[in-house]
Amino acid sequence: MFKVAIITMSDKGSKGERGDTSGPLIEEMIKDLPSEVIHYEIIPDEKEQIVNALIKCADDLKVDLILTTGGTGLSPRDVTPEATLKVIDKEVPGFSEAMRAESLKKTHHAMISRAVCGIRGSSLIVNLPGSPKSVKENLQVILPALPHALSKLKGDPSECAQ
Repeated sequence: MFKVAIITMSDKGSKGERGDTSGPLIEEMIKDLPSEVIHYEIIPDEKEQIVNALIKCADDLKVDLILTTGGTGLSPRDVTPEATLKVIDKEVPGFSEAMRAESLKKTHHAMISRAVCGIRGSSLIVNLPGSPKSVKENLQVILPALPHALSKLKGDPSECAQ
């Protein structure tokens, strides 16, 4: 069972001015991972708050997987990738590349995604877009690879070749 944190970046959502539909969608999509969501929060698009939330989830809560939603585009308030880059030890570009490649089959707007994926300690951090439609499309792409990635991150010594 993998421990998961979901963090939604939304200025309006953090003020209660808009409901979060992406966070609950993520929780529904990963239920068969197998996983348990032990932390969920909505925070504003503030770089330092995002940094602090990621550090808390990785270092204090010791979650295996941190899934963020929102703040990956070109808006001046979109700072999730910068916050993620500030806290990770290693990038895992294959996840971001796969999500963008698959999204490009549906829309040219996928080119403006700046999502970052990486590792902090023993936690995998994955930036997802903010819209529920994009969350679903992107998470579906990486979901099959997550159990293996998380097992390896937790120290699974088995061979990767099949």
